[in-house]
Amino acid sequence: MSRVKRLVITAICIALCVVLPIAFHALPNAGRVFSPMHIPALLCGLACGPVAGLLCGAAGPLLSSLITGMPMMPMVPTMMLELAAYGFLTGLLMRFVRTKKVMADLYICLVGAMLGGRIISGLAALLFFQAGSYTMAAWTASYFINSFPAIILQLAVIPSIVFALERAGLIQKRYSKNEKGVVNG
Repeated sequence: MSRVKRLVITAICIALCVVLPIAFHALPNAGRVFSPMHIPALLCGLACGPVAGLLCGAAGPLLSSLITGMPMMPMVPTMMLELAAYGFLTGLLMRFVRTKKVMADLYICLVGAMLGGRIISGLAALLFFQAGSYTMAAWTASYFINSFPAIILQLAVIPSIVFALERAGLIQKRYSKNEKGVVNG
């Protein structure tokens, strides 16, 4: 992928970090339940690599907060760290995970990044942002139980978006026909 295309896709993903929460917040509590900002950060890492994913994940929440007031400023550092970890980890994992099946690669990378991002964000809350008052129960509730609908949405929607981007020629197909006879997994 050219540098210009990678920059354009990253910029679109950052813009989606601002626009998607506005759309989701039209419904009561939908933004909190479905975590719409996570989708572009994860997608950017998958499509453009770890550096672009990290940039999108860090810039998206900050820009959204400055433009729309969502998330509120006290939440911004935690969200920046979490989303930057998601974007970076999906991009990094996509470089190393090669099962020869696109769907398997995508799910391994998404689940790995989601777990890694939640661990990194939880550790940051424990050590810095909420030092002394953060518990394992609070971490489990906020990052797994309360966000379960968001996890399901992300696992359902992101692979479809990746396939659509591949079909449209906006991102490169993961496997060619010549790689052991496998055509996109």
